Amino acid sequence: MAKSIPVRDEDENSNRLFTPRRSRTLAVLVALLVGLVVCTFLTVPFLPALTWALVLAVMFQPLHRRVKSRFRYPDAAAAATVAIAVFVVAVPLTFMAERLVNEAAKGAKIIEEALRSGTWRDALANYPRLAPAVVWIETQLDLAGIAGSATSWLTNFSASFVRGSVAQIIDAVLTFYFLFYFMRDGRQVLAALKEHSPLSEQDMNRLFTRVHETVHAVVFGTVAVAAVQGAMGGLMFWLLGLPAPVVWGLAMGLLAVVPVLGAFIVWLPAALSLALSGEWGKALILAGWGAGVVATIDNLLYPIFVGDRLKLHTLTAFMSMIGGIIVFGSAGLVIGPVAFTVTLLLLDIWRQHNTEPRA
Repeated sequence: MAKSIPVRDEDENSNRLFTPRRSRTLAVLVALLVGLVVCTFLTVPFLPALTWALVLAVMFQPLHRRVKSRFRYPDAAAAATVAIAVFVVAVPLTFMAERLVNEAAKGAKIIEEALRSGTWRDALANYPRLAPAVVWIETQLDLAGIAGSATSWLTNFSASFVRGSVAQIIDAVLTFYFLFYFMRDGRQVLAALKEHSPLSEQDMNRLFTRVHETVHAVVFGTVAVAAVQGAMGGLMFWLLGLPAPVVWGLAMGLLAVVPVLGAFIVWLPAALSLALSGEWGKALILAGWGAGVVATIDNLLYPIFVGDRLKLHTLTAFMSMIGGIIVFGSAGLVIGPVAFTVTLLLLDIWRQHNTEPRA
């Protein structure tokens, strides 16, 4: 009889664990987790558009406040802000990117033809000490073949850029579509997040502030570094007496913003063109400046500018940006730092809650 008591206790414990209320709670929790997983998969295709819409919403928020004060209806104010954002951001970047890629493809084609014709060797007559080294490099590296590959890549990239304009237009439309609702319903969304969050209102305000600061820091760092790269590239164009240094400096700055492209699309063909025309000194100076300064300064300045404003260590900031780009593409430039800063803030909130004295 004594052995039957533990069995009864186990049955009673089992009944307590599986009460109807707890069973319903467990079922709701499982359904919620499944729903979150499904919603995550459904959201992934829109992640880039959502990310850039968030960036634009943060950057244009001060302007939207002014616009909203002049419009009676929130829909009209949001639409006006989105229209301004389109003309300020989308139109110039789209025009410049397509134009520069096409020009780079044409420049690579000219360089390839010059290398294959062999007329550039005549320019080496004035540099008897340099001629053997250049001929050896041409023999070992097949410069004409490299130029041909670069030409094919740039031509294909330019063609895919044009062919992919439909997909790019869809992404752009989605970005500004999301931006409209971010502008119009931003406060309601933040209030709903605060209401459903397990964190306190104070912690949620800290979280929103960090995300806001992170987006500002990433945009500021990207623009600042691109401006430095463009200025340094344009300065060398001016010192070497190349045409339109201001225009090409601006082009290098704009290209430096795009992770896939970069300022080398401008200075590399210019250096090769100088070499083929016999101006080897200028070509070497421009190539050395472009590869040693313009192309590498972003690795030094970007983590410093952004990491300082993010209150992250330089190495952590670098990992968050480069890792974000590798995992999420161009949108990872924002997603990576935001993920790091939010995670670190949540860890800090967890630490504070665990160290608070309990009554």
